[in-house]
Amino acid sequence: MSATIPITPVAAAGAPARRGSLAGAFEYLTTRKDEVVGWGRKFSIFPYPFVTACCAMEFMAVSSTPYDTDRFGAALPRFSPRQSDLLMVVGTITHKQAPILLKVYEQMCEPKWVMAFGACATSGGFYQNYATLLGIDRIIPVDVYIPGCPPRPETVIDGIMQLQDKIARQKHPIV
Repeated sequence: MSATIPITPVAAAGAPARRGSLAGAFEYLTTRKDEVVGWGRKFSIFPYPFVTACCAMEFMAVSSTPYDTDRFGAALPRFSPRQSDLLMVVGTITHKQAPILLKVYEQMCEPKWVMAFGACATSGGFYQNYATLLGIDRIIPVDVYIPGCPPRPETVIDGIMQLQDKIARQKHPIV
């Protein structure tokens, strides 16, 4: 589906184009709506960090100067699920915390994405016991898994870039 976006007003029939306008050169820009919306969404990610364990130190390192996530449009963490579109689950989730995580996920607006950060969030890590949830994908859908215990900041940035590619390729209905 192509959309035509007018750049400058079109002069009336027979009227000369205004001086300094781009009417002669670029009257219309034609592109796909999904590409424009996908490009905007992929560079405006607002993460909600659900941080519970030792991976928090690596999460803080990703936001520091050497690994600045602001370059990827994911700099401003939101601490309200209603203002965020990326749920970053960082660390170990227990069965007691699972209903809280599910409620946070349900409060987020559409479109929303989930990132499992570290071995404990992806598979339970080395906590193979009755209290630990063996992966958050048992209660909420996960878009990107970031491996490691704890994952290096480069791995997290790679995960953010994979999520950006996924966002850009999605269909973006505008209602």
